[in-house]
Amino acid sequence: MHSSAVFLIEFGAVILGLGLLGRLAGRFQFSPIPLYLLAGLAFGEGGLLPLGASEEFVATGAEIGVILLLLMLGLEYTASDLVSNLKTQYPAGAVDAVLNALPGAVMALLLGWGPVAAVVLAGVTWISSSGVIAKVLGDLGRLGNRETPVILSILVLEDLAMAVYLPIVTALLAGAGLAAGSVTLAIALGVAGLVLFLAVRYGRVISRIVSSDDPEKLLLVVLGLTLLVAGIAQQLQVSAAVGAFLVGIALSGEVAEGTHLLLSPLRDLFAAVFFVFFGLHTDPASIPPVLLPAMTLAVITAGTKIATGYWAARRAGISSRGRWRAGGTLVARGEFSIVIAGLAVTAGIEPSLGPLATAYVLILVVLGPLTARYTEPVAGLVAARLAARRKSAGAVSAAGDSLPEGPRETVDDPDAVGRRP
Repeated sequence: MHSSAVFLIEFGAVILGLGLLGRLAGRFQFSPIPLYLLAGLAFGEGGLLPLGASEEFVATGAEIGVILLLLMLGLEYTASDLVSNLKTQYPAGAVDAVLNALPGAVMALLLGWGPVAAVVLAGVTWISSSGVIAKVLGDLGRLGNRETPVILSILVLEDLAMAVYLPIVTALLAGAGLAAGSVTLAIALGVAGLVLFLAVRYGRVISRIVSSDDPEKLLLVVLGLTLLVAGIAQQLQVSAAVGAFLVGIALSGEVAEGTHLLLSPLRDLFAAVFFVFFGLHTDPASIPPVLLPAMTLAVITAGTKIATGYWAARRAGISSRGRWRAGGTLVARGEFSIVIAGLAVTAGIEPSLGPLATAYVLILVVLGPLTARYTEPVAGLVAARLAARRKSAGAVSAAGDSLPEGPRETVDDPDAVGRRP
């Protein structure tokens, strides 16, 4: 059969399958991300029916998917919102780094992999998945909740930290000297700072230049600008996701609203392709030997991410229910973790590091949408049961003064305030 025909059949079947899985998830009211990942596992390396002709296109589509997810996330907030949140939430970024990087480093040392592998695995367990979390926030209708800026601040701090971390890891893996590593780091920080400065200082000017009454022209200009900035950022050792996010916050007013309407279908399509691609490049046979340490890390760092989000939201004055939602939403790991592990695998540091990182990310990328949805109601249920026990013991007044809000509140959730802050 002609190669183009095979490509159309394969890719058409993938898209059709994703649509059916999305409808199935919608019927049961949960995020379709875990189903997309399982579909990728079924048709990837070592799966039931590996793809061939469409694999390269799926890889490109996956990169575009992450970029569009972060662009759309950036459209929800203005540049002033970002700067304000970063100024207030940088302590949460430090707590996030300590609580979530330390378990990975300790695990690598316990497994006898050495200090370089410890630095790599620390990054794998530290960074949440901006792509997965952006999708989950949209699926659950939480983009305008009061805790969402806290979540985004932590994600942006992590992405900006990658501008420092990735050059350091690359230098360590390559055995580069201090001078070469310092130059790479300086370039990365300079580019990230420049893009952020332009977004904050000239956001309105950029919006006026991009603005158009013709939807076709607006779509082409915004999409082209986003891909261009993301590509330049990645070429200069800065995350493409950071570049796309900053383009989003640079756009405001009618341009942001029009772009949101135009790009939402494209975002949904390519985001689904991204999650399938993630599963496609995982061989199921490589997972069982490293499943136990991966599950141990997943349990520990799911707890530390929930604690991070809860603490950060508490600092921001968010109610108890919003704190639990913030913590549960941050659990998912994804694209950055795989990129970091891929660097180590390419350098040949530790053969088992790649499969362990893949198993770890798969566990948390499936668990993440579930914790985002259910952490808050489960916490409320536990609080209600504790309250009932204390009441039966006769400590009614003391318990009533100290307990967090449970799911049986008679007032509306104060943190669910609409789509755009």
